[in-house]
Amino acid sequence: MDGVTLIEHPLIAHKLTIMRKKQTPSSLFRSLLREISLLMGYEVTRHLPLQNIEIETPITTMSAPRLAGRKMCIFSILRAGEGLAQGLLDLIPSARVGHVGLYRDPKDLHAVEYYFKAPPHLDERFCLVVDPMLATGNSAIAALRRIKKAGATRISFLCLLAAPEGIAALKEAHPDIHIYTTAIDEKLNDHSYIVPGLGDAGDRIFGTI
Repeated sequence: MDGVTLIEHPLIAHKLTIMRKKQTPSSLFRSLLREISLLMGYEVTRHLPLQNIEIETPITTMSAPRLAGRKMCIFSILRAGEGLAQGLLDLIPSARVGHVGLYRDPKDLHAVEYYFKAPPHLDERFCLVVDPMLATGNSAIAALRRIKKAGATRISFLCLLAAPEGIAALKEAHPDIHIYTTAIDEKLNDHSYIVPGLGDAGDRIFGTI
């Protein structure tokens, strides 16, 4: 699928299966999500630009690569996005962090913004927007629109699970955004939950079921 990377790895598949089980407690769900996000981070950051600098090893001097430009920004779509953001920060502790607070209107399912905070110079940073579930796509579409308005131009979207409907909606609204996910599930049900899915990610992360 154009513009979508399906991250396949035995460890990710195994951990995701445990997360899908309804009996899995919140503490284990959180730790598995953190572990998976770290594994996903290797794929998402594969194309970060590098520049060579002169360093001195215990033996000699050499030209060695390091990340170029300003530090990347991880944008967490509250509240469930925090579960993915924490694992990515384990991998990239120097990353800056932005937050987009959205809730889903129960009547029309549209995303309503209640909070936004971002680091400066977004136009000079690679921005990775994270949310465990891409269901209808409404929250992701609204978050990406807000982040672009704040100046970001290099953006990707990372989710644990995606529904075909959410992918289609996001690609229609933001065709320039690349999507990374570990699974594309069957469909959305009448309540806009991903099937087979894993339930409400936020509730399962924070134990508010």
